[in-house]
Amino acid sequence: MPILTEKDQATSTSSDSRRDLTALLGGCGIYKADRALVSLAGRDRVRWLNGMVTNNIRDLAAGHGVYAFVLNPQGHVLGDLYVFNRGESLMLEIERAQLDTLLAIFRKYIIMDKVEIEDLSDKLAVIGVAGAKSADVLATLKVPLDLPYLKLLDTTWNAIPITLVRGDNPFALNYELFVAKDNAEAVSNALFESGAGAVQNESLEALRILCGIPKFGQDIRERTLPQETGQERALNFTKGCYIGQEIVERIRSRGAVHRMFMGFELAGSVAAGTKIQSEGKDVGEITSVMDDPIKGKQLALGYLRKEYAGGDKQLRAGEAIVKPVNLPLSGLFS
Repeated sequence: MPILTEKDQATSTSSDSRRDLTALLGGCGIYKADRALVSLAGRDRVRWLNGMVTNNIRDLAAGHGVYAFVLNPQGHVLGDLYVFNRGESLMLEIERAQLDTLLAIFRKYIIMDKVEIEDLSDKLAVIGVAGAKSADVLATLKVPLDLPYLKLLDTTWNAIPITLVRGDNPFALNYELFVAKDNAEAVSNALFESGAGAVQNESLEALRILCGIPKFGQDIRERTLPQETGQERALNFTKGCYIGQEIVERIRSRGAVHRMFMGFELAGSVAAGTKIQSEGKDVGEITSVMDDPIKGKQLALGYLRKEYAGGDKQLRAGEAIVKPVNLPLSGLFS
């Protein structure tokens, strides 16, 4: 095998990033999603979980899902997750890095409730499929694809049970397959043979930033309020009481938060965590950064005080000039 110089390696990495992003935006890429699945059973499961999360579980139809936050009593975000109604149970889909924390919170609040939690991580794998041609690739598995966002469908391929879920990213067509771990390799290989390409974590992170989706632990942290994230899809204002609901309702009734989650175009190099300043005053923060492998500039996500979002004052982060831009950032990338 030839030895690559540092320049060659940089060129190779850039080429890989360009290829992966091309697959995710215009073709089809597959990846092992770093997600855990949890079953919630017991007669009190719906009432109990409805009081734990920000979205409406009480009226969630069988076969459908919602995105939601878990809050503390002060209304700060402790985590995020998807909830699916499986009929006889609820299924939670949680980023693996959040799993232990959220399960500990849930178990703390199960007191006299008839609720049973089972971590399915050792049984089920989650395969992600994303890109404009995702449906074409999945069609070769002969599974139904005409699904609304977060609709869950049980089907089979070559006698292998598969649960297909339509993702809710409005800017990049995406699906997930829940499949027994023993069958995950066979299903993945079938997708490769149908024209999908494998993508790396760095490219998935770039796609997330391009689509303007905040990540818990990076863009959403322990002092973040739900409305600051811009993820109104996680909130239901008519469902009744849940932990942190009083603060969420107070923000809604007053009609504003002081800062907003948004995108930035950078002239210069910036690291995540850098404060955004105007005339030496902190007015925001960069939380996620990506290098555009095609145009050679940096794009970022972060927070900015509302009064600076549309103003004419120059903004800086370190030595870089910061330009606020609308989400998604994929419009700048294309």
